[in-house]
Amino acid sequence: MTSPADPSEGAGVRGPGLRLLAVTACPTGIAHTYMAAEKLAQAAQALGHEMKVETQGSIGAENVLTDNDVSQADGIIVAADKDVDLGRFVGKRVLSVGVAEGIHHPERLIERVRSAPVYAGAGGGSGGGILPTAVGGGGKERGDVYKALMNGVSYMIPFVVVGGLLIAVSLALGGHTTSQGIVFDNSFWRSVNDIGTVGFTLMIPVLSGYIAYAIGDRPALVPGMVGGWIAGHGELYDSKAGAGFIGAIATGFLAGYLVRWIKKVEVPKFVRPIMPVIVIPIVATSALGLFFIYVIGRPISWVFEHLTSWLGGLTGASAALLGVLLGLMIAFDMGGPVNKTAFLFGAGLVSRNPEIMGMCAAAIPVPPLGQGLATLLRRRMFTDQERETGLAALFMGFFGITEGAIPFAAARPARVIPANMLGGAVAGAVAGLAAVKDSVPHGGPIVALLGAVGGVPMFFVAIAIGMAVTALTTVTLMSLGSGGRTAAVAPTAPPAPVSPAAPVTPAAPAVEEGSALSGYLTERTVRTRLAATGKEAAIREMAELLAASGKVTDVDGLVRAALAREELGTTGLGEEIAVPHAKTAAVSGPVVGFARSTEGVEWGALDGTKARLIFMISVPEVGAGDEHLRLLAMLSRKLMDPGFRERLLSAEEPGAVVEVLREVG
Repeated sequence: MTSPADPSEGAGVRGPGLRLLAVTACPTGIAHTYMAAEKLAQAAQALGHEMKVETQGSIGAENVLTDNDVSQADGIIVAADKDVDLGRFVGKRVLSVGVAEGIHHPERLIERVRSAPVYAGAGGGSGGGILPTAVGGGGKERGDVYKALMNGVSYMIPFVVVGGLLIAVSLALGGHTTSQGIVFDNSFWRSVNDIGTVGFTLMIPVLSGYIAYAIGDRPALVPGMVGGWIAGHGELYDSKAGAGFIGAIATGFLAGYLVRWIKKVEVPKFVRPIMPVIVIPIVATSALGLFFIYVIGRPISWVFEHLTSWLGGLTGASAALLGVLLGLMIAFDMGGPVNKTAFLFGAGLVSRNPEIMGMCAAAIPVPPLGQGLATLLRRRMFTDQERETGLAALFMGFFGITEGAIPFAAARPARVIPANMLGGAVAGAVAGLAAVKDSVPHGGPIVALLGAVGGVPMFFVAIAIGMAVTALTTVTLMSLGSGGRTAAVAPTAPPAPVSPAAPVTPAAPAVEEGSALSGYLTERTVRTRLAATGKEAAIREMAELLAASGKVTDVDGLVRAALAREELGTTGLGEEIAVPHAKTAAVSGPVVGFARSTEGVEWGALDGTKARLIFMISVPEVGAGDEHLRLLAMLSRKLMDPGFRERLLSAEEPGAVVEVLREVG
């Protein structure tokens, strides 16, 4: 058996027909990626065509298509549900569809690719393109918008984390409170704070720039970043506060679609080579920058000024009502004009009326603390990257850095922003009712520890209540919205290619002798007749079966983890196959189980078949590496062989099943 990095059976074998290429990818990069690859390769071989398939899975790009492969290809099929760079296919016939099409209709795709349109590059010759459904696929605009937004968020997160943590560390170790805020006596810690501030300053243009890049490719990067910088610096349009991350999202999409439109303009041939490098970036940057300064920036400045005047007329209002309003504003845009209006209003009255700054100080840390707590309460709703960002957000929230919640708000604004605002309003109201005072223009628990807060117990109560409200509201809205499904697509850059000359071969497990699969699956974890008839009952029965291996420390925990994975999308693969899997602390080592159902279990597979062949894979949450992904890739490929499936169905005893499964690795 070849490794997943090797061409699948039939791929790369010269036939009498066409030379075809394919790329397969699914959002999770696990089973469907490899099933589609195997189905396409099998169909091509049966029809007498040569096909090489590149898989872009969770373990990286494998069997990578070379320039020579592309130059000789008669057509290219892209079966993917995530971004695939089409720039290398310029001048070739490209058919782009969803990954399910590659699994269920491979012969039809091979026939359609013969007449697919010739790909001319994003916008007609820019030399790039990362729009997976733009060619012959009829993709939905909503999908492109979401992917562009997530692209920007993924590149922004490191700047938020690095900048925020450096600021937090400098405040903790080198700062002290004054009436002007937290200041530094030590030049070293002031420098650390300045470096963190640079990181924070860059996060807004990075968000904008990479949203634009996902839409308009490289020519859109400069106008997107410059537009984001303008959005974050209100002094360019006479505002005391920039437009924040909301403005950056706006400039990112404006820049991306502006560049895409400019690419469609017909120009003389001698101008085309300099279009993506000089003409498009200059025209788009100038147009977007001037538009923001003179058209969008003025209203932002006007809103800022009038909000400040309006708040000034509320100083005699009920403390609870004023606390609610300030909390709502602080949590709304986390550094934008609405947030800055509330903060500067409180800071301006800090010497005469410190209770107002107390309301602001209680609301300031609530968004990052609440989002961080949400990632701890419902870990399965968030990606690994989001959970790591959640820990950083907790740390930033402690030091009063509201911007720590921006990655969550940018990724799913309709759920996160209302949750932040509700928690901020509650914290502000509690602080107002308790007459909490803050004598410095800063917020978060750090100011209380540094001695700047009057009414410390109620200050912490206000923050704790607001934090809990934000976290619970976030997970509730995510559950009601789509079961956390939007979080399943991790906002990451495309996987790094693996050289076809040096395929990554799975390491042989040291647990037992035999194939890779037999290292995790034994006769003890095989059942030839599954009793359960429903999905949930089947998962519990499989979890109890895995417990026979001695590697399951918490059966109920394993069941919960597997069901949480099902909420993100069914693991029913079609062809009467289901592969439920979980990464959880409920197991002490990788373990695989197999069961066969006579009647079949309804698993929500796309082809409507009930699952008769059920594999369950579980690995520890920490230290498991990606061996289980390689195993799942090999298993998914092999399961596309009808003969292999038939042998699994007919094997009578667990020992016979294990012998059949030795073919996998």
